[in-house]
Amino acid sequence: MLPILGALFALSLVAGFVGALSGLGGAFFIVPALVILAHVPMYVAIGASLISVVATSAGASVAFVRDGWTNLHIAMVLECATVTGAVIGAFMAGLIAPWVLELLFALIMLQSAYFELTKKGEDILPKGSPIAERLELGGELPSPGGGVALHYGVTNLAGGGAIMVVAGLMSGLLGIGSGSLKVMAMDYLMHVPLKVSSATSNFMIGVTAGAGALVFLARGDVSTVVAAPLAIGVTIGALVGSRVLPYADVKRLRIGFVIILVLVAIVMGWRALSGN
Repeated sequence: MLPILGALFALSLVAGFVGALSGLGGAFFIVPALVILAHVPMYVAIGASLISVVATSAGASVAFVRDGWTNLHIAMVLECATVTGAVIGAFMAGLIAPWVLELLFALIMLQSAYFELTKKGEDILPKGSPIAERLELGGELPSPGGGVALHYGVTNLAGGGAIMVVAGLMSGLLGIGSGSLKVMAMDYLMHVPLKVSSATSNFMIGVTAGAGALVFLARGDVSTVVAAPLAIGVTIGALVGSRVLPYADVKRLRIGFVIILVLVAIVMGWRALSGN
């Protein structure tokens, strides 16, 4: 038992670190590892992963909020959409065959890999839309060197909210934070700066996953033996990753993220279609 718990802890350390750097959340690596390597049932893996996502968010968000990278106004408004989707998705997960969930997980990983390759190279700082200005969703980029802070506005709130409903649905269905969809919505549609999008995503995934986790807990699909070491390790990894993110050249890490995502997606898709 101890070697297994140690392996889960080590896995979660890496997952939390990578999840904080990329804004994807460690569940993209935890769920496949539990299903493929540890032969944990898909439902149990999803339940444990949701708990770890909450821990990842809590660990990463401390530094992000303190340093001013997280836009709490955006997070609170968009969470109305993601929590709704997460609760619906968690209920649906109990009605869907495991192989369908595995195939859907593989497709979401491919979507995340595509997003990693197509992230904008430069931030666009437009004037905010009228409704975003009324809700005071804009913010300022932190300036570590003490320079003049740059103000950014928020656009296309409706489009971003629609994607957030889908992100919440995928979170509840698959036990992930849906960080890629959240960052994509904020980065592409709402024109929120990339690092602010990643930091805000890390804050949001915990709230989203928490809503889905309550449904899995009520259904008895959360194993504390599996979830506990994952939650502890992923919190530590996320804390380290959150301190590295503001200074990291994330572009150089994208190729590695993409390779891992594509390889795991292939394995998960093969398992689903072959019935293994």
